[in-house]
Amino acid sequence: MAQRIYDLEDRLVEFASRIIDVVENLPDTRAGNYIAGQLIRCGLAPALLYGEAQGAESPDDFVHKMKIVLKELKESRVCLKLIIKKEMIKPVNRLTGLRNECEELIKIIAKSVETAKANKTRKK
Repeated sequence: MAQRIYDLEDRLVEFASRIIDVVENLPDTRAGNYIAGQLIRCGLAPALLYGEAQGAESPDDFVHKMKIVLKELKESRVCLKLIIKKEMIKPVNRLTGLRNECEELIKIIAKSVETAKANKTRKK
C-alpha cells in the first residue's frame, strides 16, 4: 500500500504526475488526442496554480486562485470520467485511485476556499 501524502502541494504534484501517465497511455486517435490535450492542461494546472496561490498578494487573490484550482480539478474529473466511460485505458479500474484522489482534492480545495472566505469576512 502506498504511503499517504498529507502535504497538499505534494498531493497536487503527485496528481499531476499520475495525470501525465494517463495522458501518455491514451490511444492515438482523434478523441484520444483531444482528451489528452485537455487533460494535460487541466490536470497539471492545479499544482501550478496552488503554487501561485501560496504567493497570493491578498486574501481576495488567494480565494480567486484557489477557485481556479478547483475549476481545473473539476475539469480533470470530467476528463477521467469520459476516459473511464469510453474505456480508453484498460482495465478501467487502473484509474479508480486517480479518480478518487481527484474527488478528495476537490473536497479539500472547496473547503479551503470556504475557510478562506470565512476568515476574510471575520477580519472585516
